[in-house]
Amino acid sequence: MTLRPKDYSPRYINGHIESLMKGIGAVCIEGPKACGKTWASLNHSESSIMIGDPTEDYRNRRLVGLDVNRALIGDTPHLIDEWQEVPAIWDAVRYEVDKTHEKGRFILTGSSTPKKKKPIHSGAGRIAKIRMRTMSLYELGESDGSVSLMDLFNDELRSLIDRKITLEYLIDLTVRGGWPGNIGVDTDIVLDLNRMYMETCIEDAAGLDGKTRDTNKLRMTLNSLARNECTLANINKIQNDVKEGTVSDKAISHYIELFDRLFLLNNQPPYHPDYRSATRVGKSPKRHLTDPALAIAALNLTPEKLLEDLRTFGFMFESMCERDLDIYAQSVNGKLYHYHDANDKEIDAVIELSDGRWGAFEIKLGANQIDNAAKNLIEIKHYIEKKGARPPTFLCVICGLTSVSYKREDGVYVVPITSLKGAELDITGKAQNE
Repeated sequence: MTLRPKDYSPRYINGHIESLMKGIGAVCIEGPKACGKTWASLNHSESSIMIGDPTEDYRNRRLVGLDVNRALIGDTPHLIDEWQEVPAIWDAVRYEVDKTHEKGRFILTGSSTPKKKKPIHSGAGRIAKIRMRTMSLYELGESDGSVSLMDLFNDELRSLIDRKITLEYLIDLTVRGGWPGNIGVDTDIVLDLNRMYMETCIEDAAGLDGKTRDTNKLRMTLNSLARNECTLANINKIQNDVKEGTVSDKAISHYIELFDRLFLLNNQPPYHPDYRSATRVGKSPKRHLTDPALAIAALNLTPEKLLEDLRTFGFMFESMCERDLDIYAQSVNGKLYHYHDANDKEIDAVIELSDGRWGAFEIKLGANQIDNAAKNLIEIKHYIEKKGARPPTFLCVICGLTSVSYKREDGVYVVPITSLKGAELDITGKAQNE
């Protein structure tokens, strides 16, 4: 028996955790606060210690600070929650794994990265790190899951479900975000909670490493990142946004690093089908906060404002789709990218599998945009083929306001985001590759 919480909603990351624990001594789940790391970890644990538990004036943290080996006591797999509050835990776990060479002994969770001076060892070969996102629409129960990623890769579109989707519904999904704690909560309340979450993150960044930083300057930087959500804005553009507030370039770079250490950023790296192409390392990433609802909260947007500004909502909708694609890609051992070459040819999202196959996605809100999106995908596929590079296995337009999944006569798939899923996900939270 594990410590699986009652009414636990299965997450794709559970399958990844289970798989890694068969091959390594410890697993560390990293991600933003409140994304579900602890509950996901308890699903695999026989015992636990909560370092951040405030009971008796943070008794656990104080005791482990005096004797780090207290953190290791318990039946395995043993969960150590919020290990970064006592950074010495990392090296203690690494040392214990080295001593026994047993697999799956420890699960660590962390919502921030300590300064690099501690821990002193990377943990390579002993502790595997997994990045956790907020919940996808399928995990939330808002996608019917009638189309899986592997259906597209294997050309096996099986199910056509006619489901009417409204613009207001899509806006509501995007505004709410993927936090487990928001499930079942009224959207107006969620808006307030998300704004408070952002303020808490600013305060956390201001005090990280025990230092004191200017919260107004941090807020300006975070607002600029929100304004540039789902764009290729480089660091100079972020700096230009914030220079109005007399913040130095060095400070802005430092603030972005702090937000990254709090796992608030999930940038989408560039892709090229040629593995040795400089594009994979030299092009700008597509900027994302860990959930588009954070960008919406930072900009003080509401469903009513987004309904009046569909251009802004288009960016947020694309970001939500790419959040889901990232989660679904991980469930099939794939990775999410974007494509933007020297000739300004662009693909919104690319998923590459471990075997080298890749699929290309354009993301559009309205059904009236499908034809142009399909045309763009076909043109880029032909361009890549002429260059002698490996072409995409499939082309797909993810559309918000379409009611069915289908394959066009030109071979391009059209799939509503509310029909997509990653691997199969059973009730125990184990993702099964198809």
